[in-house]
Amino acid sequence: MTTKPLDTAAPALPRPDTPTTDKTPPAARVTIRGTARAARRFTVPRSVRRAAGPVGLVLLWFLTSATGVLPESVLASPVDVMRQAVELTKNGELPGAVAASGRRAATGFLIGAAIALSLSLLAGLFRLGEDVIDSSMGMFRAIPWVGLIPLFIVWFGIEETPKIALVALGVTYPLYFNIYGGIRSTDAQLVEAARMMGLGRLGLIRYVILPSALPGALVGLRYALSTAWLALVFAEQINADAGLGYLMSNAQQYFRTDIIVLCLAVYALLGLTCDFAVRILSRRLLTWRANFEGEA
Repeated sequence: MTTKPLDTAAPALPRPDTPTTDKTPPAARVTIRGTARAARRFTVPRSVRRAAGPVGLVLLWFLTSATGVLPESVLASPVDVMRQAVELTKNGELPGAVAASGRRAATGFLIGAAIALSLSLLAGLFRLGEDVIDSSMGMFRAIPWVGLIPLFIVWFGIEETPKIALVALGVTYPLYFNIYGGIRSTDAQLVEAARMMGLGRLGLIRYVILPSALPGALVGLRYALSTAWLALVFAEQINADAGLGYLMSNAQQYFRTDIIVLCLAVYALLGLTCDFAVRILSRRLLTWRANFEGEA
């Protein structure tokens, strides 16, 4: 019995001069098109998209007020609010109220920021500071700071001090926890590499730990600024004789919803301005950090 030897020769490849026919079915071919067309596609600017929501709400407010769906006794129309804004600006009452509220918010914010920065550095950089400070801050954070208003009145009276203290207390917590979290989230490998390069404790803090904690600190700053204006709304209800809260209290007694809405709108604009400033500051300070900015 003889066995036929296996044919192990490789299949012959076509010669370069041999014409070949493309037998690939049309459905399997991939054609990349539309790249230039997609580049020329019109896109709405982000600033317009950001303003679309608030503008749409104002238009809805105006339409419901003009058609009578929203009675004036429930909520004044945007036209009445703008009329009151012009009148209060002309007689100087609104600018004076904004200035008084701004001084309280700025003073309370500076005090709260100084306290939060000191405590977060001690708790974040040292284990002893963490053991002593962090648990206490977590305990006090669970206490509603608005509920401390009666106690602040007992301690500080009814002048400017309890108002500033309430703003400072509201600012302290978000700043502390974000800075502390940013310090403790520093990459341990970066710390070890910095030590191997000969950096001392101060150099390690300055060039490694603090830059790593900066994104968290800026997030805490945004929260703290919004909380400062929120705390001011409650603080100015404490026997205030000037400020936006004072205007709101007087308007409440006479059921002037136009003035109440105007004061709330001013609070919102002030908070939005502070948030916009922090966003610009973040872009300037975090140019070294690549961030995900969302899908197009």
